[in-house]
Amino acid sequence: MRDTRPANSFPVVEPVVELASLRRTNDVFNHVPYVSDLENWHVEDYWATPLETLGSVGGDCEDYAIAKYLTLKELGIPKERMRITYVRALERDESHMVLAYYARPDAEPLILDNLVPEIRPASQRPDLEPVYSFNDDDLWLPTGASKKGGASQVRLWRDLLEKLAKEQRM
Repeated sequence: MRDTRPANSFPVVEPVVELASLRRTNDVFNHVPYVSDLENWHVEDYWATPLETLGSVGGDCEDYAIAKYLTLKELGIPKERMRITYVRALERDESHMVLAYYARPDAEPLILDNLVPEIRPASQRPDLEPVYSFNDDDLWLPTGASKKGGASQVRLWRDLLEKLAKEQRM
């Protein structure tokens, strides 16, 4: 049978199942204790794999966003619906990372975050200012402009993918 969906549509997945998966995954990783990279890994910035985060019993915002993204991918959520999003947490005046979920390409994203445990639409998160976002394939700027293959330009993402590949060979 031929796929007749428009080219810009996402694969069909049951929305209720996706929302339940989002909530459960968000809750699980938000219960991992916060530990700074300096304290946990003795470096300024380290992006841990989910196994490293759980094994060290601690993580920071990047680790939570990455673990949520990779877990949801494993649960069957299409990567095209998710973006790891680097933001400015305005009330804290610091860099921060969250996971954005798009039910449709033109939908307002839902934000999965450790600072605000409830999943909320981006419009209800005025405390966050997007800087850039990415998934396995692309990188987006706040203007909406995307760059195919741009995620490969994020050094810490490349390092993370190498660590994931090593873990899979174990």
